[in-house]
Amino acid sequence: MIDKLISKDKNIYELPQEGKMRVPGRIYSSESLLSHPGMDSAVQQVANVAQLPGIVNASMAMPDIHWGYGFPIGGVAAFRSNSTKGKTGVISPGGVGFDINCGVRLLRTDLVESDIRGKQKEIIDELYKEVPAGLGSKGKIRLSDRELESVLSIGSKWAEEKGYLWKSDLEVLEENGCIDTALPEHVSDYARKRGSKQVGSLGSGNHFLEVQKVDEVFDEAAAKAFGLFEGQAVVMMHTG
Repeated sequence: MIDKLISKDKNIYELPQEGKMRVPGRIYSSESLLSHPGMDSAVQQVANVAQLPGIVNASMAMPDIHWGYGFPIGGVAAFRSNSTKGKTGVISPGGVGFDINCGVRLLRTDLVESDIRGKQKEIIDELYKEVPAGLGSKGKIRLSDRELESVLSIGSKWAEEKGYLWKSDLEVLEENGCIDTALPEHVSDYARKRGSKQVGSLGSGNHFLEVQKVDEVFDEAAAKAFGLFEGQAVVMMHTG
């Protein structure tokens, strides 16, 4: 599929509409990213999404594109609601994904680059030792059935009570880390058993944990509000 891509602009490629595709594909990526192993399968998934009923404009993929479950990871698609025969929209588990609360978060520190320069290996070794990661990884936090029920019911408040975060952290979390309308009783026993072992793990796929530096500040007011400054050492993680 890669050989069918047409460069439309810098870092914008189009997959022409053909066969059962209802719209063309559009991929936002550099040429070097497209050369990564497995990318051909991800582009095929862009074409597969383009065949779905109701899709409009294009089957798109962002720069983090790679092979996923149905949709490619990084896939984006819009659908007309009238394609659902009077219902109010489209929900695609293959498009949304099923990592609970999957997303990216930045943790600020009081350290600067010079504090960690020369200590990268020690930091990396410690992170690998303390943070379970990879396919099938299990977290170090062991939960009883009652504790798991608490996690499902009050969310991040449980982590605050256990000392895993500060109360001030809750103030900058969406919904303060707990959605009032959550219905934990609808979570199956199988899902509970599987999920309880993963609490505290990083996961696999495109999940990551990186120690980074604030290289440049583009918005001084926003940076000040978030407590960020040039040269600051921060930790970015993608998990769920």
